[in-house]
Amino acid sequence: MPLVFRECVMDDLVTLQEISYKTYSDTFGHMNKPTNMKAYLEQAFNIDKLRNELSNPNSSFYFLYSDDKLLGYLKLNEYKAQTDIYDPQSLEIERIYVLKEFQGIGLGSFLIEKAIEIANARKKSYVWLGVWEKNHKAISFYKKHGFYVIGQHPFFMGEEEQTDFIMRKDLRSSSVLQEDVEN
Repeated sequence: MPLVFRECVMDDLVTLQEISYKTYSDTFGHMNKPTNMKAYLEQAFNIDKLRNELSNPNSSFYFLYSDDKLLGYLKLNEYKAQTDIYDPQSLEIERIYVLKEFQGIGLGSFLIEKAIEIANARKKSYVWLGVWEKNHKAISFYKKHGFYVIGQHPFFMGEEEQTDFIMRKDLRSSSVLQEDVEN
C-alpha cells in the first residue's frame, strides 16, 4: 500500500476535527462514561482549539493517506507547545491516531518512525509521549519501539482524573551528544 505523509494546513481543519472525533471515540469510548467522553471531545477537538493548534509554530500535524483515503494522523509538539516536560531538546508525540479499520497493519509503527525522523532532523535528543495507564496495548507498542516510563501526570477525561504514563525514547548516543558539546 503506497503511503503519503503530508503536513496539515488550515484547509484541513474540518477533516482534522472529524478524524480526531472518530479515532478517539473508537479507541476510548467503550472505556469511559459517555458524559466524560462527550465533554473531552468537545474540549479537546473543538474547531477553535484545533485552529489555534494548527496555527502554533511549535505544533505540527501530519496526515497519512493511501490512495486518497485518510488513514490517520500524527501530532508533534516542541518546547512551549508541549503538554508536559517543556524541554527544548525534546519532541512530544502528542497523538498517533489511526482509524480502527487500518489498525494492525503497521501504520502506527510508520508514524512513530516519521516522528523520530522529524525529531532527528530537528536535532532533538529524545521523543516522549503520554499514554493512559489502562491502555495496555499502546504501552506494549511503545515499549516495543524503545520507549520507557519516566513518570506520570494527570489527564482529565471530562470530570474524571486519570493517570497517563510519560514514556521516553532517547535518540542520540552519548558520543553524538559529546560531539555537540565539543563543537
